[in-house]
Parts: sequence; structure tokens; C-alpha cells
Amino acid sequence: MIIELMGPLPNLRAMTSTISRLTVGLLAFALLVAACSSDSTEDTTTTTTAPTTTTTTTTLEDTTSSTSTSTTTTVPELVVSEAINGMPAPDDRIDRRMVVVKIDNHPRARPQSGLEVADVVFEIPVEGGITRFMAMFHQSDLDYVGPNRSGRPTDSTIMTSLPGQPFQISGAQPWVQNIFSADDVNVVYDNGTTTYRESSRPRPNNLFTSTLLIRDWADERGWPDEGPGNLFVFGEPTPGEAEAVTIATPVSDGGIPRWEWDGEHYLRFHDDVPHEWVAPDGEGGQVAFDTIVVMRMRRYTASPSGEGTPVPAMETVGSGELFVFTGGEVISGTWERESKTDRFTLLTSDGDPLVLEPARIWVSLVPTSETVSWE
Repeated sequence: MIIELMGPLPNLRAMTSTISRLTVGLLAFALLVAACSSDSTEDTTTTTTAPTTTTTTTTLEDTTSSTSTSTTTTVPELVVSEAINGMPAPDDRIDRRMVVVKIDNHPRARPQSGLEVADVVFEIPVEGGITRFMAMFHQSDLDYVGPNRSGRPTDSTIMTSLPGQPFQISGAQPWVQNIFSADDVNVVYDNGTTTYRESSRPRPNNLFTSTLLIRDWADERGWPDEGPGNLFVFGEPTPGEAEAVTIATPVSDGGIPRWEWDGEHYLRFHDDVPHEWVAPDGEGGQVAFDTIVVMRMRRYTASPSGEGTPVPAMETVGSGELFVFTGGEVISGTWERESKTDRFTLLTSDGDPLVLEPARIWVSLVPTSETVSWE
């Protein structure tokens, strides 16, 4: 079993806050003494080892400069990479393709594997009042991801903004497959090469995959091996507006996904039950992400033109209400998207670009019929 991933970095919000306090201190010192010396710091690369998992933290470099003849202090800029979530990583990981895997969220599919290392996850409502996940692996790799389930029309509208990236699903109705084909999505179906059955789980919630095998599959077919670039705008983050330590993001009248801020991350729950992940050796923990992006949009029924079964879908083109939860605070605004080949644009309530801190990001598509709440 091979497990390779890029783990979480030190809390960048805390780093930025610390740098700001240092800058103020340097300025005050310069005004009093009228002289100061130049200083620069560089975070070192660290590696930690956990059971069956190797975590690597990549260097972030901050520079602060001042002179003895001036009271002007240069405020360090946050270093942002071209990774999907803006987090620093080696060039060979930033430049390579991203792998997207559809993961089931039926109660019998839990605990899932892969959510704990995915760089970005989209949560999308499906039939039965539940959701499924599109887990995106750009910097990270894992050879035990699942349970893998079937595709839906909404998936295609997300993948069209990420051209060339492979999308692993267990299958799809013929009319949905036609949508993927028309949209030129590089779909990887249950083929017995990138997928396998986990004997300890009952069907259909036992199909698993490997991002490493998917990458090999894509190479064999000559699919582009290019990075997707940033999903959103990253940099010095937009300040929060109010406290938000407990979040409810309902998708139906059924169980309510919740998030609770623990001082470092948002921990996920289904109602009051912790949402767990599991590794092949049985080790596990609670699903946790740094930033939660909630976009409210219209839910509708997508119907086949011929044979097939209608399924719920989300209207991802247009605009709607937006909430970003980060650092225990909320930022409200609007999301916009002109076409399904465009990335989502996030705007503040004043219409300015909403800038996110580089971090692991969870994106929830919530129907306008449901109410997002926090406290």
C-alpha cells in the first residue's frame, strides 16, 4: 500500500496576524530610535510521520525590510502558489494534472477515505436528500479513495471549468454520459484497472480507486498533464465580518451537515455525529477543513431527452448568495459565473473581489430552498 500526500501547512492566518504585529512593532521602534536593522526569516521545511501516512510541509518565505534612514517598513506579502487551493507545493506537483474522484455520502458509505487529504472538495446534493462529493487531488495522492459512485449532470458543469483533468466515477446513466462527452470531460469509469472492490464493505458502497492509478491511466491515453491553476483568488485574506464557530449547511429536510471551529480547523458533523474518515489500516479521524465556501443556488430536476431517470441538479451558472467561513468568522457576499467553462467569482457585499487564504477548501452547493445558519 502506497500513501503519498501533501499535508496541511502551518495556519497562514495566524502567520499573517503575527507578521502584522511585528510590522507595527518595527514601525514604533523606528519612530522612537530612528534606526533599525534589516531582518528576514524563513520557515524551514518539516516532515512528520504518522501511522501509514507521510506528511510534508513546504517552505513559506516571509521577508520584512527596513532601513536606518527611513521609518517606512515593507509589509511582507503572502506567498501564493498556482496550486488549486493556493497552498505552496513543489513545482512538479503544481504543474501536474489534478485528479477528481466522485465519493458517495450515503450513510452506508461512511466513513469515507480520501477526504482527509483532498485539496478541495465540492459537496453537491443528489436524490434521496443526501449529497455526494467531488474530491480534488492536486498536490496530494492516495491509493485508497472511496467509495466511488456515479456521476450526475452538475458534475459536468464543474469539470468544464477544469479542462483536461481526469474525473473518476463508477458510472452514469447513458444520457448523463452523453453530457460528459459533449462537454469533453475526461471521464474514467469503473474499469477494473483504476478501480477495485473492498471486500469488507457491502455493494454498492465498496468500489475504491487510487489517484496514482488514475494518473497512470491518463498518461496512457495522452491526456494533458497540466495543473488547473487557482480555483479562487488567493492572497491576503478578506477580513471576517462576524463570529461563526458553528455552521449548519442543510441540503434537504433530512440530516443537516454541520461544521464546528476548533481554533484551527472546521470539524464536520452529520447532525451531532462526527463525520469520520478511515485509512486502510483502520486508523481514522474526523473530517476537517480550513475554509468552508457556501454558495446558494437553484436546485432543479435534470431530465433525459430519451430513456433514463430524472435526477436533481444545481444551477451553477448565474449568481447567488455566498458565505465564506474561515478562521472562526464569516464573510458574506455573492458568487458569479457567466458560463460553465468559467471559474466561480467570489465577491464581497461591496462588490469587491473576495480573497481567500491559501488553505484546504470545502465548497458546499446549497439549494436556495434551504437556510444557511451560524453562530
